[in-house]
Amino acid sequence: MLTIVLLPGMDGTGSLFAPFISALGNDFNFVTVSYPPTEGLGYTELEDVARQSLPENEKFIILGESFSGPIAVSLASKNPRGLVGMVLCSTFIRNPRPKLEPLSVLSHFLPVKLAPAFIYNYFLLGPAATPSLEASIRAAISQISSTAFRARLRAVLSVDVSIQMKSVQVPVLYIRALQDRLVPPASSSYVSSVHSETQVITVDAPHFLLQVASKEAAGIVKKFAYETCSARFS
Repeated sequence: MLTIVLLPGMDGTGSLFAPFISALGNDFNFVTVSYPPTEGLGYTELEDVARQSLPENEKFIILGESFSGPIAVSLASKNPRGLVGMVLCSTFIRNPRPKLEPLSVLSHFLPVKLAPAFIYNYFLLGPAATPSLEASIRAAISQISSTAFRARLRAVLSVDVSIQMKSVQVPVLYIRALQDRLVPPASSSYVSSVHSETQVITVDAPHFLLQVASKEAAGIVKKFAYETCSARFS
C-alpha cells in the first residue's frame, strides 16, 4: 500500500491533518511528521527531522502543507528511495510575501503567540470558520513555544528552494486555495515557472484547504496517486 508522508503547517504538530486523513480513508498508509515544539529551528534542521520519518522500504508520496512546502521540495530534490510523487498545498518555494522580509529582525520580539484568534481565523479559515476548526487551531498553536514560532517565521521570510525545485524528478501536484489570504496566487505560478511539469489544481477554499475542503482535496490526491504516480509503484 502506498504511504503518504504528511508535513505540517506552521504549528508543526500534524494534528490538523485529521480531517484530510479521515477523508482519504483506507486507501493509503500515513506518516504524520511533527516538529519539536519548543526549539527555535529553521528549515535545515526541520528537514533533518522530517527525513528521519521517511519510509525505508515503501513507495511513498510526500505532501508539504503551507510552511512545509520548502521542506518537501528539499527532501524530494534528493530523490530518496521509494519516492513516487510530491504534493504541495497552499504553499511556496520562496518567501511568499517579500515585502515583509524586513520584519525578520522584528520577529525576535513580536508577540506572535498573543495574536487575537480572529486574526488566525481571518487568514487561515476566512468565511469557512467554524467553532470546531477554530478550536483545532487554538489547540495546535498552544502546543508550540514563541521561540519555535518566531524561528519558523524567520525561516519563511528568508527561504528560497527554487534550485532544489528544478531538481525534483517525480510528478508534482500543487493544490491552490482560491480564497487563500496568506499565500498569494503568485506562489503557485512561480512553482510552475520553475518546474514546468507541475500540475496545478485550484480548490474554492481558504488557506486551510485540507481542513475545510478535505473530501475534495482527498479526491484530488487519490487521482494524482493512482493516475499520475501509479507507473512508479505498480
